[in-house]
Amino acid sequence: MKKIKITKVKSVIDRPERQKRTMQALGLGKLNASIEVEATPQILGMVRKVNHLIKVEEL
Repeated sequence: MKKIKITKVKSVIDRPERQKRTMQALGLGKLNASIEVEATPQILGMVRKVNHLIKVEEL
């Protein structure tokens, strides 16, 4: 599996609760926080739901 780096670039203030919980599930709390994860179908689905709040890079 390939790895991706996900960085939070926008705040979740005034966003639906579902998007807030998706960001928590990804492990992105503070602004500019980054994580490196395997690109599984579950992770890619979460990324697709909040793609307007994050930046994704392939590693």
